[in-house]
Amino acid sequence: MEDFTKNIDRRNFMKLAGAGVAGAAISATLGGCDNSKLLQTQTKTVPADKMTYRTDPKNGNKLSLLGFGMMRLPRVQRKRGESLPDTNDLDQEAVNELVDYAIAHGVNLFDTSPVYCKGFSEKATGEALSRHPRDKYYIATKMSNSRPPHAKNREESIKIYHRSFEDLKVDYIDYYFVHNVGNNTALNERYIDNGMLDFMFKEKEAGRVKNIGWSFHGDGDFFEYMAGAYPWDFTMIQLNYLDWNVNMGGGGTSTNISARRQYEILTEKEIPVWIMEPLLGGVLSMPHYKARERMMQADSQASAASWAFRFAGGLPNVTTVLSGMMFMDHLQDNIRTYSPLTPLNDSENEMLLGDVSRIAMEYRNINCTKCQYCMPCPYGIDIPEIFSHFNRSLNEGNYPDDRQSDDYKRARRAYLVGMDRNVSPLRQASRCINCDLCISACPQRINIPREMRRIDEFSEKLRTEV
Repeated sequence: MEDFTKNIDRRNFMKLAGAGVAGAAISATLGGCDNSKLLQTQTKTVPADKMTYRTDPKNGNKLSLLGFGMMRLPRVQRKRGESLPDTNDLDQEAVNELVDYAIAHGVNLFDTSPVYCKGFSEKATGEALSRHPRDKYYIATKMSNSRPPHAKNREESIKIYHRSFEDLKVDYIDYYFVHNVGNNTALNERYIDNGMLDFMFKEKEAGRVKNIGWSFHGDGDFFEYMAGAYPWDFTMIQLNYLDWNVNMGGGGTSTNISARRQYEILTEKEIPVWIMEPLLGGVLSMPHYKARERMMQADSQASAASWAFRFAGGLPNVTTVLSGMMFMDHLQDNIRTYSPLTPLNDSENEMLLGDVSRIAMEYRNINCTKCQYCMPCPYGIDIPEIFSHFNRSLNEGNYPDDRQSDDYKRARRAYLVGMDRNVSPLRQASRCINCDLCISACPQRINIPREMRRIDEFSEKLRTEV
């Protein structure tokens, strides 16, 4: 194949991307406020009967390799800057359409939580799935008792548990998580001291929960302890090609255990692996344009997202790879990738872990996955979207850091105009007062106030320079 990218400059490359020749650039936010579409590149039909399945060795369930993560769901349109923190603004009709399409094309695992989508994900998930026979899908949800007034409280935690059944419209839950534990303090306060872990295992004995696992963000020593401490049926970890050899963390920090080591430990202990953040919150579906050029040299038609999903799904102990798919384009692209999965060959794997990862490290993003755990900010700051705009600007070449560049004026204007369009001025980084409430909530360990100061100072410099 002719190397037509060899002499492409940044502007022409982005024109090709916009025309659908280049890869998937995802600008949608987790909460669905930005209804931009995936720049689709895989134009083949979407197979209805080719989905790759993995057999769960603990119970024999055949799970679709692509799992539908219900943390990222479409919302109804709202006015720019409008904040509706306590309102269910999920677009149920759009959720139903996505779920129907997913099931029709072989997806049978749906993962939600009581705290996703401002607390309305389970209800929307239950509404969509209850329209289908119960044997057509598996449901995963979580004991999400980390936030007031639920934190540490046994009675409130049990209410969360029972509300999940009610909202999901089921009489049993297929997969139930000890949610987001990364150290002994969290484990003890939320699950041990109040007896909730014992409660969960008793519910499994009663048949109301079929499988119990845990999801992890945290300390390496704790991970090794936790993996062997209880009879887990599955474990969910953050895994992607950037995190493979060193967990990236965020904002200049990193955890002390790589995704590779986590995978190896779970494999040694024969615990099935579930993967979250295969795209690192969308970052890997919109890589830096230099990394995208490298991908195009290998396959000019494959989306950037498909490379990341092939990496994650190619690991044999991975039972399912969860993806938040807000738009039909996202869902179709991912179904194509896993219908069926074509594993990476040695040279493709080397490209991702070599050139592509090197470029990503050189042009470092803020590794915000838009999980929304930092939200709502008490001062109204739209933390995920600020980080998302910063990352898009960096990846698309709209990061004006060199005043000597011929492209500087255009990049400066694109950055500033884009920030004001995507984030209301009253919700931008300048409003941060460094209260630090968001730091402990971030599973990526991003020092959010520090990053807000950096972005604010950079933006102010661009606005005031002459």
